[in-house]
Amino acid sequence: MTNSPTAMRAASPRVWQRMLSGRRLDLLDPSPLDVEFADIAHGLARVARWNGQTSGAHIFSVAQHTLLVEAVMREKNPRIDARLRLAALLHDAPEYVIGDMISPFKAVIGESYKRVERRLLGAIHIRFGLPAVLDEAIERQIKAADRGSAYLEAIHLAGFTKTEAKRLFGNDPGLPEAMVEDYLTPWPAGKAEKRLLARFQSLQD
Repeated sequence: MTNSPTAMRAASPRVWQRMLSGRRLDLLDPSPLDVEFADIAHGLARVARWNGQTSGAHIFSVAQHTLLVEAVMREKNPRIDARLRLAALLHDAPEYVIGDMISPFKAVIGESYKRVERRLLGAIHIRFGLPAVLDEAIERQIKAADRGSAYLEAIHLAGFTKTEAKRLFGNDPGLPEAMVEDYLTPWPAGKAEKRLLARFQSLQD
């Protein structure tokens, strides 16, 4: 029996995922250099919100959700800084690796999930020029837009009554009807991926 580093590494469980870009992202020690937005967009377009319990011919993807969150922020404050919009677009980006767990299950799992999520989000932020940890005021704005988006998703897609949605997620964010119809109609994965990539590029430009 040997205790050589090679043998020990071979015996250890794998904690990295290979991406279609060829990058290998380590979940325990993620490097910003291994983060590519094309991988994020591809993954998030194929991750279902609400555990897939939504109406429509397609899943309502995390990619579409992040676009909705950014749209809610933009509608509330048209002059909001592009970096803040980018932070909103990336707020669920770790889910391209770890999937989207519904809030009740996150509460059951506890801090271990949150630690992995925070590490991944920090690496993603650094990769795209944001602080690893956002200012609390920015976090609050993103959270408010996230809850407003969840309200809309709950009543339009997930079978909640308006009373239930208001109790759990707060008030209707008041998006124009045309935007509600667009962002709350589940898109095919390819469309969600392309629109997320295009929005990211516009914010980078």
